[in-house]
Order: sequence, then C-alpha cells, then structure tokens
Amino acid sequence: MTTPATTRLVMKFGGTSMGDLERIRRAARIVAAEVKSGKQVAVVVSAMAGKTNELVAWTDGAGPAAPGLPLSDDEYDVVVASGEQVTAGLLSLTLRNMGLNARSWMGWQIPIITDDAHGRARIEDVPGEVLGAAMDLGEIAVIPGFQGVTPGGRITTLGRGGSDTSAVAVAAALECPCDIYTDVDGVYTTDPRIEKKATKLNRVSYEEMLEMASLGAKVLQTRSVELAMAKRVPVRVLSSFVEPDEDGNLPVGAGTLICDEEDIVEKRIVSGVTVSRDEARITLLGLSDRTDAPADVFTRLAEANVNVDMIVQSQARTEGAVNLTFTTGRRDAVRASDLMKAAQADIQFEEIRVDADVAKVSVIGVGMRSHAGVAQTMFKALADKGVKFQAISTSEIKISVLIEDAYAELAVRALHAAYGLDAL
Repeated sequence: MTTPATTRLVMKFGGTSMGDLERIRRAARIVAAEVKSGKQVAVVVSAMAGKTNELVAWTDGAGPAAPGLPLSDDEYDVVVASGEQVTAGLLSLTLRNMGLNARSWMGWQIPIITDDAHGRARIEDVPGEVLGAAMDLGEIAVIPGFQGVTPGGRITTLGRGGSDTSAVAVAAALECPCDIYTDVDGVYTTDPRIEKKATKLNRVSYEEMLEMASLGAKVLQTRSVELAMAKRVPVRVLSSFVEPDEDGNLPVGAGTLICDEEDIVEKRIVSGVTVSRDEARITLLGLSDRTDAPADVFTRLAEANVNVDMIVQSQARTEGAVNLTFTTGRRDAVRASDLMKAAQADIQFEEIRVDADVAKVSVIGVGMRSHAGVAQTMFKALADKGVKFQAISTSEIKISVLIEDAYAELAVRALHAAYGLDAL
C-alpha cells in the first residue's frame, strides 16, 4: 500500500532561487527541512537566472534552417531545455552531499507528455505512478521544469514561466499541494516597488490570482494558475530566501495560499491592484459601419494569434463609418498594425493609429460579485487625481481601465488607498 498522498509535497524553485551554488545549497536546506518533517518531496527547478536568455541567444545566433527544410523549433527546445537539466543535477548532487536520497528525473523519464507545439507546448498528461512509487521508497525526485516530451519522444518546452506550470502539473498527478519558492514572500495587494504600503495577503482565490497573473502581476505564470484551478491544487507562494531554524524547521503559516474561494473566511471587496505596461492601443479610424466589419477585423487578428483585450467602438465624424479601438500586447502591436494595413482595402478603413504609451490598471476582488459601488470608487479615485481613462473592460471580479502610461503609478497608489488596501 502506498503512503497517503497528503504526505506528499511538490516544491518549485525559480531562477533567482537557483542563481548560483550558494542559493542552490539554501534551496537544498529548505527541501531537507520538509523531508525532516515527514513529507515525501518532489522538487521542480528552473534554470539559473539569465541562463535561458543566453541559450535562446545561442539558437538565434545559429540561424534558421535552410530554405526547403522545416523550422528548427524542435532543436531550439533541445537547447533551451538544457538549463533546467543543469540545475536539477546540481540540486540532486547537493542533496546527496547532505546525506539525502535524491535523484534527477528528466521530463521524458516521468514522463511529462505534451503536444508538439515546440517552444509553447501544452501539457496533456503526467502519469504519476512511477514517480510516486519512487517517492514512496524515500527518494527525493528533482525535476527540471519548463520541459516535456511529445508522444513521439521529442523534447518540448512550455514557454516562459513554464516551470510554474510543470510544478502544478506534477502536483496534480501526485494529488498533493504545491509550494512555489520565489524571490518574494507572497502575493501582495499591489507591487511593493510602486506602493510601499502594499500588504501581503494570507489567502487568495484561484479566480483572483488568475486575474492578477493575466493583468500584470508577475508572481505566477497564468497557465499554472489555470491548471491549479482546474485540478484544485492548493498552491502556496513563499520566499526562497528563508533559512530553517536551529532545529531544521521552516516558519509556520508563511507565504500566500492560493485556494478555493470557499476556503477564504473573510472575503475582501478588492484584494489587489495591478498594472500592466505591456499594452498598446490600436485605433481604426473611419471603419465601414457594415455589420460584419468588426468580425472581419478580429477574425484576421485571431488567425494571426494576436490576443485582443479591450474593445471600444464609437461614432466617426464621417457618415456611415465608426472608429474601432482595441488593445493588445506591445510585442503584438506591430504585427497587428501590419496586418491591418495589408488588408486596409478589404476591411475598409481610412487610417490606423498605434499608441504604445498606455498602461492597464486593474482592481480585482471576489467581493465585487456582492457589493455595489466598486466602479464608482475607482472612477472617483482616478478623477480626484486627474487621471483620464481611454477604455474599460470588466468581469465579475475585476475592472480594468486603460490610461496614459505616465499616470500608471499614480493611479495604482490612488486605487490602493481608495479601497483601503493599505489598512489590511
């Protein structure tokens, strides 16, 4: 009979936590403390900070495949996946030097099975039987994040931030919690670099964390939160810059727990304020007001994999025409603009304008579902500071406004104070 899954734990250490040998030793001491407490542990690791960028630069320097040959995305994955392999081996070595039974497991050995979209693969399955059996025998499994394997046996990578997703997927397979160790000690009400009065949240719902991650918070990768919510994996965000005490114990109740909304006793109206500066506003002036014109625009963008967020349509000065404004990421803005210009005659618009000097500021909280006046508080706080908004988007638990980038930090501080987040 196997040990109950509740004694298992998946731990994940990010790039800054794996930055050098001393930090790897600190991570090993944290792992050892969890083992000492009686848990069976699997550890997912990122590459050393900056290493993936270096590996990507090498693949860029090697150049593309010759004409007539397929793209080399599969070989790109072979190269960039090697950074995590190094840290997995180093952490395993360090744990063995401490007298602990550890072994590295490559993505293909578990296996972490993905589709074949090299460079941006999605996890399809993680059979946990073999890994779980090894852990039942007392082995610490050290797993390189960010990578998997296709059904045909080729290495894949999951895209930037993919190690978070790897860790949650392994935890789901093992039916256990997941602790994410990073360079911050939890999830804050806003970025402490912008607002010094930002406070750490003890608990955040999956829905709130998903909105925060997609709207500018850099604590967790969006896909990892989606997976945690779908599989109901409890995720805790902790600082990797802690040390076990003299008895080898870690602080109790540290970090931020990401969990079901029902597990949060005291629900806040607003839990956080986020800002995203990776935004661009594109406006099509004098667009034909035929009913299928917006569908034509957004179909073309979707087929080019350009993600669109806020959308505003207004009457144009020209009769029989409208102005259509939408936002997208700055990296996608040039591609979207070129796509629109190339199809201008077919789409039928007069002029296109692109503005990258914008930011998206959002307030997020599950309490919005049951409280009135949230929007009024937001717009009054911005008006009092003279901040004008250019577009709005909403969901059940968030309100986002597009503003001039120069006012982004002022807006964050004003909203943080307006909702009383500095008093939590």
